[in-house]
Amino acid sequence: MRCPRCGGADTRVIDSRTQEASNAIRRRRECRSCGYRFTTFERCEDPIEVIKSDGTKQPFDRNKLLVGLMRATSKRDIDVSRLNALIDDIELELRSRTLTNVTSHDIGDMVLKRLEKLDKVAYIRFASVYRDFKDIDEFNEELAKLR
Repeated sequence: MRCPRCGGADTRVIDSRTQEASNAIRRRRECRSCGYRFTTFERCEDPIEVIKSDGTKQPFDRNKLLVGLMRATSKRDIDVSRLNALIDDIELELRSRTLTNVTSHDIGDMVLKRLEKLDKVAYIRFASVYRDFKDIDEFNEELAKLR
């Protein structure tokens, strides 16, 4: 692991802790060259493939999901750490199923289920893109489900 400050390759692990909610290990490191301390995370690399609606496959991408959630929650009082926890929960559920393939539809449903509990405005924003509302009636139907 290279130091993000000086680029030195000689770092040592100061502390390691498992992240209960996700299959990750948090490590505090220190650069032996400059003394800078930083945090790294190790995650399981067992790939999950997402089957898109057009039939193509691509690897599950936490960052892509985070970007979508950040758009849905923009200007809402929701910390990025809560969004990461939501993604951790989804990834943990996917890995517990022991499936290597999952549809984008399944992931969207998992996100909506969690957003409904987290923030109703973010839920409706995400649903409007995910479900591709064609007109105001579809939008109103979704709002009626929330009430």
